[in-house]
Amino acid sequence: MLEKENVSNIDNSKENIKFMHRCLQLAKLGRGTAQPNPMVGSVVVYNGEIIGEGYHHKCGQAHAEVNAINSVKDKTLLKNSTIYVNLEPCAHVGRTPACSTLIINSKIPRVVIGCVDSFDKVAGQGIQMLEKAGVDVEVGVLEQESWWLNRRFFTFHQKKRPYIILKWAETKDGFIDYDRSKEKPKAAWITNELSRAYVHKWRTEEPAFLVGTQTALKDNPQLNVRVWSGTVPLRVSVDREGVFPEDLHLLDDSQPTLIFTSELPTNKLNNTDFVLIDKSQSLEQQILDELYKREIQSLVVEGGQIVLDSFISANLWDEARVFTGDKIFKSGTNAPAFKYSISETYQLEDTELAFYYNVLG
Repeated sequence: MLEKENVSNIDNSKENIKFMHRCLQLAKLGRGTAQPNPMVGSVVVYNGEIIGEGYHHKCGQAHAEVNAINSVKDKTLLKNSTIYVNLEPCAHVGRTPACSTLIINSKIPRVVIGCVDSFDKVAGQGIQMLEKAGVDVEVGVLEQESWWLNRRFFTFHQKKRPYIILKWAETKDGFIDYDRSKEKPKAAWITNELSRAYVHKWRTEEPAFLVGTQTALKDNPQLNVRVWSGTVPLRVSVDREGVFPEDLHLLDDSQPTLIFTSELPTNKLNNTDFVLIDKSQSLEQQILDELYKREIQSLVVEGGQIVLDSFISANLWDEARVFTGDKIFKSGTNAPAFKYSISETYQLEDTELAFYYNVLG
């Protein structure tokens, strides 16, 4: 987070807050498409009125500030305007030109920023460039909200791993599955259709979903998007002993898939990659390192019990989303032992959804 002593001039006036809220609204439109870039929204204000706005749609495309400035019909107004943006404008040339340079060249005299970009290629350099050019810069308006929106991005760059979200469903009496050791019936649904729609929505927003070996074998999940619309995630799973059958959904090559295994298959697939496991090293860390190399900013760990417990015991999680349905199993597979305080709860008809956070803000 931005240290308070580095904030030059925080003006949390009603006007600044109003326009920064609009930046955050716009930024959220890039959820699921902006990665590996952050979600950024921007507005150009003249005489208390928004005359231009934009957000970052997709990696490799124009940044929010560019879209906001380009949307202003009368460019002569820019020299007397303020541009708001929830994240520090970039100062480097990457896939697109530097936004700080564009702001300076557009002769915009004032910039209001939500929070500093901790990415090492920015990290205050955009602010320095603007101030050196004589631009009046204000930093820290809705700082916490701005940081929180891009917590995946910040975690990825600060911890060199994806932002980790644990997700499971449990019954009222604390089970995530009933005993299927003697038979092989289909999984019993614990939650309702509304809850399942939320999961499919999340699959369009988070770039990778992980299931363990037993979940892959018992439930044969597709990990695709069926009751929502959007981009399908990277499917991730573990096949330590090379036991996955060829007809498993995860091996149907229908979408990007990553399998960690001790044996590489002889046949090659177009959308499916296999990574050899080093059994002398932490499997969880190997998964995270590989996803980091692939610029995957967030990972949802769906289960089952073994893989969830392994991430929890290693304290490798930032957020947990736990559904509690109205079913009673009386026996079966216990839900993870999770002794943390609930941050938020939502009622989805007969199912409760609880959020937990383990991320520093």
